[in-house]
Amino acid sequence: MTTSTSLLTDGFERISALIHTTVEGLTPEQLSTQIKPEANTIAWLVWHLTRIQDSHLSEVRGEEQVWTSGGWCERFGLPFDPEATGYGQSSDEVAEVQGVGSGQLSGYFDAVHERTLGFVAGAGDADLEQVVDTRWDPPVTLAARLVSVIADDLQHAGQAAFIRGLL
Repeated sequence: MTTSTSLLTDGFERISALIHTTVEGLTPEQLSTQIKPEANTIAWLVWHLTRIQDSHLSEVRGEEQVWTSGGWCERFGLPFDPEATGYGQSSDEVAEVQGVGSGQLSGYFDAVHERTLGFVAGAGDADLEQVVDTRWDPPVTLAARLVSVIADDLQHAGQAAFIRGLL
């Protein structure tokens, strides 16, 4: 029987598979290549989608983000505020994501992914109906937030895979 949890898990697992096949075997230089001056890079896209997932899930859980609690902020050494997620960043800021390897990207992603799957596994249908963000009209439920993260992450992972194909 298909459940809400199994559907959400499937969505997050699809992101994971795409991230790994996209970054595997690429050099830091390839990961940070801007195919046009205003374009996003694979490194920035994967960092950003992981930061958004980490940020949104940590906020819902009321926990510190993996980015800071797991030491990933220091390991990446990016010139951004630790709270930065990439949202609204300029092309110049995208270009500042340099020297990041595929192992760093997949390592941070895997840490967030593992936490996400643990959270989703414990969420029942009643939990999914809870309002988690009242800043929007209508207010955002946990189900809507999780589906939004899946949709955004798949879009960005697809963009990263496209760039890999161009390289």
